[in-house]
Amino acid sequence: MTVIATLGPQGSDGYQAARQYDPQATVLLYNHIPDLIAALSDGRADFAFVPVYNTREGEVREYFRVLEGLEQGHWIDNVVLPINVSLGGIRSDQRLDQVRTIIGRSTVFRQCEEFISQHMPDATLVSVRDLEAAALDMRDKCHEHQVLIDTEEVINRAGLSLIARELAPYNRTRFAVIGRYSAAQTGYDATAIMTRPLADRVGLLVDILNEFTRRGINILDLRSENDIKTQKLQIYLEVEGHQQSPMVEEALTYIENKVIQVKQSLKILGSFPRVDMRIKRIKTFGFIGSGAMTAWFAEKLRGEGYQTIVCGRTSTLRPEEMIERVDVVLICVPISVTAAMIRQYGGLLRDGQALILLAGESESPLQTALETTATGVEVMLVHNLWGPQAATMKDKNVAVVRTRKSGSLCSEFESFLYKYGAEIHLDSPEKHDTLMGVSQKLPTAISVALAMTLAEHRIDFSDIDTHSTLTSLYGVLSMARVHNQNPRTYAEIMATGGQGEKIVASFITHLQQIANLAQHSRIDQLCEIIAENKQAMPPFFLKNKMRQARAVDAVLSDIGFKGD
Repeated sequence: MTVIATLGPQGSDGYQAARQYDPQATVLLYNHIPDLIAALSDGRADFAFVPVYNTREGEVREYFRVLEGLEQGHWIDNVVLPINVSLGGIRSDQRLDQVRTIIGRSTVFRQCEEFISQHMPDATLVSVRDLEAAALDMRDKCHEHQVLIDTEEVINRAGLSLIARELAPYNRTRFAVIGRYSAAQTGYDATAIMTRPLADRVGLLVDILNEFTRRGINILDLRSENDIKTQKLQIYLEVEGHQQSPMVEEALTYIENKVIQVKQSLKILGSFPRVDMRIKRIKTFGFIGSGAMTAWFAEKLRGEGYQTIVCGRTSTLRPEEMIERVDVVLICVPISVTAAMIRQYGGLLRDGQALILLAGESESPLQTALETTATGVEVMLVHNLWGPQAATMKDKNVAVVRTRKSGSLCSEFESFLYKYGAEIHLDSPEKHDTLMGVSQKLPTAISVALAMTLAEHRIDFSDIDTHSTLTSLYGVLSMARVHNQNPRTYAEIMATGGQGEKIVASFITHLQQIANLAQHSRIDQLCEIIAENKQAMPPFFLKNKMRQARAVDAVLSDIGFKGD
């Protein structure tokens, strides 16, 4: 039989959390958090339940110091308990404006602060440890001007009348489950860490946080407090990932050895399945398309606690079956077949689902999606400007095109992108395709044409570095990048239509004009064109791009980049 130590009395939040975790467990009730840890340490209990956070009250300050002294136990799990606080008294029709004394626990008073200030602003708050004894005393002595605030179960067991329910809506408390042995990885974990008291050093906190950020590790919680004895800073962190996962392990080792530079300066309180105090509407994502980009997004979404289902040309599960089982359908296929996939499967989505297009072209796919999906289906396009080789999406650009049918499911996916550091740019369909013509379609076409030109004239590629300026190397680098990756990807980019097609056509026209002027040595006219172009470019743009160019030049100037 499992034994759980928690805060009493019977019917309290801690008691209910223990029953929620294991209905068959024997529950030991205590009045103080240190007593819970002592019961675990000396073997009287298998688990200790420690309240750590309440959605209305914030963090429970006492647990910070208790967990600091945790030597034999490990934080292994969490229970999130909805808290339904009620009001009890001698009579159910008691007038609240006549209440003189409110009996309860200090934590519950803080949770119900709005209700108390609105209905009983002049009453005296009396915080008690033994709530049951106080409730029985109120009943036996018929204190008509007293009321008690706690759970409905406590009120009923004391024989008091119920006056009001749900005094504090949206009220939930998170309990840390402390056990004797560490928890295994689940794939959706978090790790709690506390530093020993730290010596003063400028920028120490920022340096610690940066080690997580640059590895793409999200920080779930951060707080600090001065150690009572030394008054030195202690930092508490909760980060995503298990302590045994390579990225987290690497970050913790580096922080201890290189940032703090003190052995055993970090205390790992434990790793546990991640708890999310937010309410997620999406449970399952389904992908149509099983390429490398699908695999990348599916992995990241699973790491955020979502279920994912992937189906493609070779999968046993067909898209028709998958669509019935998911909340959001993502289509991630080559640009040239995106519209066809939408026409084939868009009509199968039902009201309350969402269709998100992971695509590089906007106008035609979105128009098709809006025409083929039901009225209650959400629709949005997301164009991630990175490939499956990227370790994280931090600081990567992503274009998001919302529609009149984008809703809360689309917003939740957008929040997922934002959480992991993507630079989100909201576009209209026309703006997206125009800018993609400038930043993708045109540069790709130029790179392919440049390679064709070099091949036609039998230019020795080993001579390019020796006869180029740093500026001319930019185009060569782009050419090499395009021809060193999946050709289908770049062929699809060049074949996109819409506004992007107009950009390439316009470029060809202007290139022919420049070539004709150059052929006839019209130097003055060429200078005028350059001057006019400069006038069209804002000064901040020129300044920023020159600064970026100089940074690239500094790298390209390194002899190591000029060939073996």
